[in-house]
Amino acid sequence: MTDIPRWAVARTAKLAALPIGFAGRTVLGFGKRVTGLASDVISAEIQERTAEQLFSVLGQLKGGAMKAGQALSVFEAALPDELAAPYRQALTKLQEAAPPLPAKSVHKVLGEQLGADWRDSFAEFDDQPAAAASIGQVHKALWRDESGRGRPVAVKVQYPGAGDALMADLKQLSRLSTMFRAIQPGLDIKPLLTELRDRLAEELDYELEAESQRAFAAAYADDAQIRVPAVLAAAPRVLVTEWLDGIPLSKIIAAGTPAERDRAGLLVAVLHFSAPTRAGLLHADPHPGNFRLLDDGRLGVVDFGAVARLPGGHPEPIGRLVRLALDDDADAVVAGLREEGFIKSDDPIDARAVLDFLLPMLTPLAVPEFQFTRQWLRDEAARLANPKSPAYQLSRRLNLPPAYLLIHRVTLGSIGVLSQLEARAPYRDVVQRWLPGFAPTG
Repeated sequence: MTDIPRWAVARTAKLAALPIGFAGRTVLGFGKRVTGLASDVISAEIQERTAEQLFSVLGQLKGGAMKAGQALSVFEAALPDELAAPYRQALTKLQEAAPPLPAKSVHKVLGEQLGADWRDSFAEFDDQPAAAASIGQVHKALWRDESGRGRPVAVKVQYPGAGDALMADLKQLSRLSTMFRAIQPGLDIKPLLTELRDRLAEELDYELEAESQRAFAAAYADDAQIRVPAVLAAAPRVLVTEWLDGIPLSKIIAAGTPAERDRAGLLVAVLHFSAPTRAGLLHADPHPGNFRLLDDGRLGVVDFGAVARLPGGHPEPIGRLVRLALDDDADAVVAGLREEGFIKSDDPIDARAVLDFLLPMLTPLAVPEFQFTRQWLRDEAARLANPKSPAYQLSRRLNLPPAYLLIHRVTLGSIGVLSQLEARAPYRDVVQRWLPGFAPTG
């Protein structure tokens, strides 16, 4: 147990040092020529140094810091290339790598969760972790089955003290919003961190995750596009599931063929839009470390700790309002947004301006086939984040109702992955098939 306090002390010290370093760089950079959207705030040099320190520290940490880093990593495609390029590799590491928990600590957790005879359940167990998540790490093993050959499984073991570490990290990170705005002006991580904190209890409960994974596995049983591994055993801090081989999306992003990119992108979109209808759930952690492209062409999906429960599927107003926007019916769009709480009831907002704000975001659904690119996402981020742009000014008059917060965040995360993949696919067909209210009527 003595290593846990040292963990907490080291983690807190690293996080606490971040704003001090940022303050120093801001003073040193004062008066230098500044560029881009941050021209009134900081220099490009300070942006780069801040990003370097921030991503380096996040990459060394477990708990909430790593979880926040993973969530932010899918938005890497929205950063200016000269800033993103040096740190793309560090960001990718956040998705599938973290310092490992010692084998002795792993065995202790397994004994506490599966019983003192836990080894009897496994024909083999690899003490070296195969992957790391934000609150646990994954080991490959052979589960004893009736065949006697053993069944390859993934054993996810939660880090001791993960709950306390998550809360401490998120509390520290909530104070660093200025640093994230330094990297990308207009980026506000406080709503993201608030949401992450609110969902901690669910993610820390591996039995609840097992329940969600079983629901996904049943919904996609024998599916031709999506593969969800079966759950074999679950305890509050240990989860045993089928092992999935395949190419991690992080590797496809780094060096995949166009065909691999397009296939992966299509299937990420299919999962996002079909799961609420088929499983009553939305996979709410869309970063590349949670997806594999399997040899049979299916998308393998892992990590169901973060889900949104949507028993009625995607809310129908989303699809209906998107369709009305694509049909150029500005008045109907504003009326619908007002009814759902996106626009205040007494705000005399200009309907045409609202449509001009929305349509560039809906370009992927306005054409039969669309290719997401980093440049497209950067352009949209710049349009929405520039305080001098009409889009930015209008966005400050819009609300995001609580019922839509998680759906909005997950959709943005999925778009970030598609832009990293630079995937071309018939996204409109996917949405028309699965998003309630979108299909044309009559």
